[in-house]
Formats: sequence, structure tokens, C-alpha cells
Amino acid sequence: GLSCPVGFKNGTDGNLRIAGEAVKSAAQPHHFMAVTKGGRSAIAATTGNEDCHVILRGGIQPNYDAASVDAAAAELGRIGIAPRLMIDVSHANSAKKPENQPKVAHDVAGQVAAGDEIALDHDADDALVAGRQDVVPGKPLTYGQSITDGCIDWATTETVLHGLAGAVEWRRSVKRELLASRQGAA
Repeated sequence: GLSCPVGFKNGTDGNLRIAGEAVKSAAQPHHFMAVTKGGRSAIAATTGNEDCHVILRGGIQPNYDAASVDAAAAELGRIGIAPRLMIDVSHANSAKKPENQPKVAHDVAGQVAAGDEIALDHDADDALVAGRQDVVPGKPLTYGQSITDGCIDWATTETVLHGLAGAVEWRRSVKRELLASRQGAA
């Protein structure tokens, strides 16, 4: 097993059930065949991983908006797991257009600033250089540019991260003020 947070993306059709069931399964103890450091076969045992979450990557339609996040949280609650979500601002949530990722991230930041605590992180496709490139024999690659999915560049990534960090700080300040006003009223 993995002793680190693990995310399971919703299906390409938008279905959350398989990802939710994967989170439930990963939280349970498991046994599996492994190879020791000495190269021998062994049966490994895990205690389960409680640090798993579902990643909303979109599907037939995007699922990053507040209504979709709330619906996902409710569905995960119905199958008995805590609604811990990561929102993929790329893939189907951005219509696979890198230039849409900042717009999606801005929407997510708005949800966070408004007090949402379900979304615990975001996932973006980013690289040093925007776009993507094909691997062509004999042609040099552009350093820092993706050879898979189209990406936003590093400067855009910094802007997105600063926006999300600002939203978190805003949410925290509102919570501090609310707590202070409740304590003052008591």
C-alpha cells in the first residue's frame, strides 16, 4: 500500500461511485504479493490508507461548480465516506483547453472564499512552457513543454496558486472573525 494521500478520479462519464468505492477499499487492510529488498517473494500487509480522496475531473459535463461539488459530497456521504474532494481544473472540467484552467480555478477559489471546506485541493496540468508538443524523431523538444496534455505555463500557475491561497486566507479570516464575535457575545 501507499503511505501517502491517494486520489481516485471519477469516471470519464462523471460517475463517482467507482472512485468512492476505491476510497472505501483503500481504507481497509489488504494483503498482496510483493518483492522484498533482498529480491524474494513475500506477502505484504497494509493497515489501510485513511488519507484517500475523490478527484472531480469532470465527465460528460464539468463537475467543478458549487452545485456539482455539493452533489458529489452528498453522494459520497450516501456510500459512507467523508466528502474529501480534489478538483481537477483540467481535463473535462476545462474542456481539455489549458486556457480554461484559470477560469475553473477562479470558480473553485470563489467557492473556497465563500466558506466551502469540501474541496481540499486542486489539480492542474502545468509546465514551464504553455501548450503541448509532439515527439517527432530528429526534431528537438522544447524544454519545459508537455508531450502529453496541453498545459498552462509557470507564470499562469503562480497566478492560479496565489488566487487559491488568497481564497483560503479570506475563508480563514472570516472564520476567525465569526469565532471572535461568538466569543464576545458569550
